[in-house]
Amino acid sequence: MKFSANLGFLWSNLPLTNAIHAAKKAGFDAVECHWPYDVPSKDVVKALVETNLKMIGLNTRRGNVKSGENGLTALVGREAEARLAIDEAIRYANDIKALNIHVMAGLATGIKAQETFISNLHYACEIAQRYDINILIEPLNTNDAPGYFLTSTRHAIDIIKTVNCKNLKLMFDCYHMQLMEGNLSNLLKDLLSYIGHIQFASVPYRGPPDHGEVDFTNLFLSIKELGWTQPLGAEYKPTGDTEETLNWLCKAKQL
Repeated sequence: MKFSANLGFLWSNLPLTNAIHAAKKAGFDAVECHWPYDVPSKDVVKALVETNLKMIGLNTRRGNVKSGENGLTALVGREAEARLAIDEAIRYANDIKALNIHVMAGLATGIKAQETFISNLHYACEIAQRYDINILIEPLNTNDAPGYFLTSTRHAIDIIKTVNCKNLKLMFDCYHMQLMEGNLSNLLKDLLSYIGHIQFASVPYRGPPDHGEVDFTNLFLSIKELGWTQPLGAEYKPTGDTEETLNWLCKAKQL
């Protein structure tokens, strides 16, 4: 099993380049991040080369965070701003050779939002495919992200089928999907052909995968049996120093 450290949560107290080195030292096989845009891409490239790690992915900007925005891509009337965020993400991802971009939908609902989201995804996929970058969409749970446009795998798959671009895929976060749908092993099996990246955290507290209601040892084995070989994204919130939460990692890599 291979694992990616999500540096939006793990080692979040460190500068991004230092966090990349910390992930390598801890034994991770790859890294991923949320919003790296304040760090020059050349500095990230240097850290990735020094550690021989790949960057799995990054997110488009959320918009006005102070006012509670959580993405722009489904917001009616904000198409120009959404596409600027997409352009920025693609440029940065290409600079650091990131494999995926999570295009964040935002707080929206209704048919117009659906049409806006689909139109902007067409735009994102068309440009991203020039650089061999995948576009990801991710359903979020309604407790952590109330009002978010995308909350179910069914809705996400409907959109993927409508857009019909080979580089549009599902970001399957086990934490969000356990809260919203459950039955993770069968859900992963059913949706495998649509999935571009898998993330995880314990449920319900979004901590490391060594406690909570999901048996991640069994779930990791199920994912392995499905033939999944890409790094799984550890996107959990440490309650203290990240190093003190990594007892699960060595055991999981031996599965």
